[in-house]
Amino acid sequence: MSATPSVLPVAAGVAENIGWVDIVRASLRKDLRLEWRSKDALNAMGFFALLVVVIFAMSFDPSAEESRRIAGGIFWVAFLFAAVVALNQTWAREMRNQVLDAYRVSPAPASALFFSKVLGNFLFVGLIETLVSPLFIIFYNLRTVGPAWQLAVVFLLGTWALVANGTFFAALSLRTRNREVMLPLLLFPISIPALLAMVQATTAILSGENSPEMWIKILAGYDVVFTVAGLLLFETVLHAE
Repeated sequence: MSATPSVLPVAAGVAENIGWVDIVRASLRKDLRLEWRSKDALNAMGFFALLVVVIFAMSFDPSAEESRRIAGGIFWVAFLFAAVVALNQTWAREMRNQVLDAYRVSPAPASALFFSKVLGNFLFVGLIETLVSPLFIIFYNLRTVGPAWQLAVVFLLGTWALVANGTFFAALSLRTRNREVMLPLLLFPISIPALLAMVQATTAILSGENSPEMWIKILAGYDVVFTVAGLLLFETVLHAE
């Protein structure tokens, strides 16, 4: 019963004409508090990502040069699948105790709710990436040939691409049967351009053979387009029967 009262500050704040950012902050604070208490998404996502990394590391014994060429693909595919675990939890917990219905009848803008969910998922996935990446580097004996700071840019843009699309399609598939299966079917095809840009940019930085700038620009454009589309379309998704 603790989730229902957490929505009240959002609705009450809107009634007092608080800003869009305040609504985002209130909803994000609630999501962080619930995840901190349960740690369901973090534990499942971390275990899945670690399992994929360990299995690939034990299955192959590549040289240093080969590791730099395949590491980008393994890393991002692992976190694409792991992120689905967190994304499925995003809206499932809102269905309990009719919390999502409370959002629907409240005057709070749907875009604020969507953006807070994207931020929350971004923090969750980013935290797991930060924890697993050192192990990934150790297992594959990686070092960058290109500018290392560009990896941080790719990680930020790539993670945002996964969670922005994933949060939207998780809401779209929420009321369907077998939503756990429907989300990957919707998310994976639309994420192919972003995934390709992530892998190519990461490989280019690790190997130093090509410039990652074009792929980073593609990834940034992808983030802008799908974030704006999610903000504009989420109200229709939220109020859909």
